Amino acid sequence: MDVPVNEDTGGLPIKQSQCNDQTHPKEILLEKAAEFGCDVTDFEFALQMDKEDSLSKFRSDFHYPKMKDIPTVDTTLVDGESDCVYLCGNSLGLQPKGASKYVNEVLEIWSKIGVHGHFGHGHIPWAYADEVVQQQSAQIVGAKTEEVAIMNGLTVNIHLLLISFYRPTKQRHKILIEAKAFPSDHYVVESQIRLHGFDPKDSLVLVKPRNGEETLRHEDIVKLIEEEGDEIAVVLFSGVQYYTGQLFDMKAITKAGHKKGCYVGFDLAHAAGNVEIELHDWDVDFACWCSYKYMNSGAGGIAGAFIHEKHANNDFPKLLGWWGHDMKTRFKMTNEMDLAPGAAGYRLSNPPPLLVGTVLASMDVFMQTSMSELRKKSKLLTGYLEFLIKKYYSKPSCGQLALESESKTKPHVSIITPSDPNQRGCQLSLMFSVPITNVHQEMEKRGIACDKREPNVIRVAPTPLYNSFMDVYRFVGILKEALQVVSLNE
Repeated sequence: MDVPVNEDTGGLPIKQSQCNDQTHPKEILLEKAAEFGCDVTDFEFALQMDKEDSLSKFRSDFHYPKMKDIPTVDTTLVDGESDCVYLCGNSLGLQPKGASKYVNEVLEIWSKIGVHGHFGHGHIPWAYADEVVQQQSAQIVGAKTEEVAIMNGLTVNIHLLLISFYRPTKQRHKILIEAKAFPSDHYVVESQIRLHGFDPKDSLVLVKPRNGEETLRHEDIVKLIEEEGDEIAVVLFSGVQYYTGQLFDMKAITKAGHKKGCYVGFDLAHAAGNVEIELHDWDVDFACWCSYKYMNSGAGGIAGAFIHEKHANNDFPKLLGWWGHDMKTRFKMTNEMDLAPGAAGYRLSNPPPLLVGTVLASMDVFMQTSMSELRKKSKLLTGYLEFLIKKYYSKPSCGQLALESESKTKPHVSIITPSDPNQRGCQLSLMFSVPITNVHQEMEKRGIACDKREPNVIRVAPTPLYNSFMDVYRFVGILKEALQVVSLNE
C-alpha cells in the first residue's frame, strides 16, 4: 500500500453515503469502490468518499492542528505545514472556532460592566449560563430539557446522583459495574459503598469478560443482573466502554435492572456526542457525561447530568446548594429551600460562563446536523479504518507464519472492539504484536494524535464531525511506517 502520508486534503464538499443498522459498512465501502472504479485501499477512494461526504464542511468549524505545532512530531519526517492526523476525539475533542468568540465576549462584558454581566448581556447571561446549552445537550442524549442539568465535572455528578439513588439496605446493598470500568467510576462506587458502612468486597458486583475474551457479552450482563438483582441497589454502567470501545445495549440493561427492582444509571463519557442515545425513552433513571471528548468543550469542560422526569419530585436524600433553589425565589435569601424540580434541584453553585462558552460553540456545530446523520458517517468511517487494518495488519495464518519463518515475522494488529457497528462507536481499540509504547512513539513522530491505554491498547477514534476518510487513509499509511521502524529495531 503506497500511502502519501503527508497529503493534506482539508475539508472537501460531499454527499453523505448511507449506512443503516442492517448493512455492514464493509458492504457499502465495496459498493462505493465499484461505483468509483477503484479499490477500497486506493488513495482515490478516500478522496471520493470525502467529496461525497455532506458533513465534511464541519471540519472547517474546528481548529485542526498542524504537524509543525505538535510537540511530539519530528518535522524531518513530515511536512510541517500539513494537518496532523487527529484521531483522539475520544480523549479530547478539537477546539470549535467559535469558542474564542464566546469566551472573549464573557471576558469583555466582565471588563466593561462587572457584576451587571449576570443578567441579560451577550449570548451567555451569567446567572443563566447553564441554561444556554441545556436544550442542545438534552437533544444529544435523548432527554427532555428539564431532565438535564449542566454542572460540575463528571465524577462529582456521579457522586451527587448516587447520594440519591444508592440507598442501601441490609437486603439490597450492591452496586453492579464493569470489572474494567474507568478507574474514577470504581473509586466513586467503592467510596459510596464505604460511606454507607458496607464493604466493597461484599457489595461491589463486577461484570467480567469470559476467559480469553476482551469484551462483555450482553447475555452475561443480563444473567448477572438476574442472578444478583435482588441484592443490587444500583446498576451503573458505561454507555461505551473506554478501553475496548464496546457500545452497550443501554435500553436492554435498563429493562433488565428495572425488572429486578434496581435503579439503573450510565456514565456516558464515551457515548455522549458519539452514538445515538435515548435516555428518556429508554426509561434510564440517571446518567452523567463529560463534554470535553466528543462534545468538544475543552479540557476540564463542564459536565452534564440527567434525571428521568419520573423522579422529578423525588424525596431522595441529596446534597443541596443554593443553585438548586428555584430561580423564582432564589434571591429572597430566606434560607428556606424551595427546591427546583428534577435535575435542576441537584445544581449546587452558580454556573461558570467561561466554560459554557466553549460548550455553546460546539453545540452551534452539532445543531446544524443530527446524531443520526453523524452516526451514519461514523459507521462508515470506523468501518473503513477496520477494513484497512484487517487488510494489511491482520495476524498471519499458520500457513503464512510458516512462509515467514525464515525471515522476521511481520508485525500484526488485533482489533478488540466488536466488529458489529451497532456494538461500537467511533473508537477502535488496537493490540499489537510489538511493544505499543514504541509503536505509539513512532506514530506520534509522524503526526498521529491518538492515545495508548495500559496495559496494551492504542485507541483510535475517527470522529465524524471533523475527521475525514483521508485522515483514516493517512493513518494506515503512517502506521505501516511506524511498524516497519519498530520491527527493524527489535
